[in-house]
Amino acid sequence: QEGLVESGGGTVQVGDSLRLSCVASLRTFSGYVMGWFRQAPGKEREFLGALTWRLGSTKIADSVKGRFTISKDPTKNRMYLQMNSLAIEDTGVYYCAARRPTDTEYNNWGQGTQVTVTS
Repeated sequence: QEGLVESGGGTVQVGDSLRLSCVASLRTFSGYVMGWFRQAPGKEREFLGALTWRLGSTKIADSVKGRFTISKDPTKNRMYLQMNSLAIEDTGVYYCAARRPTDTEYNNWGQGTQVTVTS
């Protein structure tokens, strides 16, 4: 399995921005669909968005549309989640994940990075 590593989490204040990064430690993301998810305390994991690496197309969940964007830097083999206008309810552990386009489930996950938004 591909090693996915998230970074960039931290503690920020309401209204701040934060950019998370996901890097593939072994190979490249080429041929994969990459996703961002989060899990807030006591809640189920939530899909935030996805990037089809080869096409560069993205899909953002309605719950964060307009505030979160996904991008990539192929030269660094990195995917990013730009989060703006952060709110208390954005607090949680953020994960990147990968799946083949033919798979319905994401089967390769990073260890997660904590994002805490304070007032």
